[in-house]
Amino acid sequence: MTAAFDVIIPARYGASRLPGKLLRDIAGKPMIHRTYERALESKAERIIVATDDDGIARVVESFGGTVCRTQSEHATGTDRIAETVENLSFDKDRIIVNLQGDEPCVPGGLIDQVAECLAGATEAEMATVSLPLVRHEDMNDPSVVKVVVDRRGYALYFSRAPIPFVRNDVPPDNVTHPRYMRRHIGLYAYRVGYLRRFVS
Repeated sequence: MTAAFDVIIPARYGASRLPGKLLRDIAGKPMIHRTYERALESKAERIIVATDDDGIARVVESFGGTVCRTQSEHATGTDRIAETVENLSFDKDRIIVNLQGDEPCVPGGLIDQVAECLAGATEAEMATVSLPLVRHEDMNDPSVVKVVVDRRGYALYFSRAPIPFVRNDVPPDNVTHPRYMRRHIGLYAYRVGYLRRFVS
């Protein structure tokens, strides 16, 4: 199945940990350009950078990318995407993939996969991605978001703390964690109708 979808990249200059990181150079190109290139590897029909920043907008337009200007007061990238779908009058059934601007290593195939997952699950309103947690040090790293999924692969809850907590028989540093220990990848697909309800 090939899902029809668009990618929106929420992009703000004022990151709390590293302001201006989307304009930082990665092997000769700004990070936002590298992220946009990954989106181009997908089957997305449109790729839009949603930003309130003049510098980011200029850079994206300089390499031929599409920009939707948004307000500056958004608390999250999801809010910025919601404004974009309203500004551009997206249909309520359209699938949008939220690719974070600071994710220049997400392959296009993974973007396609999350869109196709949502398209194939008509009862679902959003989809996301997780991978097995393989590095022992990631279990206790709060910058690594952990996720618990049910038998069907549906997310039950997310945490920056170790979940599920292993009280006994903790695997040593050099042993792979059980398959139920997963790390969340910040890649989301939404149906526009759900996105509108979520942010309201």
